[in-house]
Amino acid sequence: MNRQNYAVILAAGFSQRMGSDKAALPWLGGSLLSYQVSQWLALGVTPVVVLGSHNSALQQQCPGDCVCVVNPLPEAGKAGTLLRGLAAVGDWDGGFCAIAAVDQPRPAAVYQRLIAAYERDLALITAPTHQGRLGHPLLFAAAMRPQLMAIREETLGLRQVIQNWDHAIHRCPCPEPIVLADLNTPERYQTWFAQASGW
Repeated sequence: MNRQNYAVILAAGFSQRMGSDKAALPWLGGSLLSYQVSQWLALGVTPVVVLGSHNSALQQQCPGDCVCVVNPLPEAGKAGTLLRGLAAVGDWDGGFCAIAAVDQPRPAAVYQRLIAAYERDLALITAPTHQGRLGHPLLFAAAMRPQLMAIREETLGLRQVIQNWDHAIHRCPCPEPIVLADLNTPERYQTWFAQASGW
């Protein structure tokens, strides 16, 4: 797989509901951040990690194959963080750019299934589903870059793109319920942490 494939990992939030920085939470021998980075790198995908000024020291968890950027104003919303990451992404013509949040860890097998679906169908957007529900991460073809770069917090950010382009989403069924998980509270984190050891 070539280096035209990227994964923007959003890790600049203040984790207010969690009570501590989600990116630094333990996960399968590392942190949530280092785990996600390792899973993408294992598949030849370049991670683009967006941190905030409050947790920029976590760049040391990212190997040299990563791109790290800092959003100095994460409090302005997730859309601004995503735009920072997209601005750091190179040319992905012929490839894809995945968008993932740091509190949405998935094993490489999930990413591999999505990548295979993208390479087979070359859909504008490829997304996992579980029991009919849309999950994350989303893989975007290069033709979607203008729409992604036009997102704004006041117009629902990425959610608006997903709503407007729902007809273009290739839904990839996944047996793993983790594709629906957001680890944004201590209770959800503990629930999935207990299950992750079996991955």
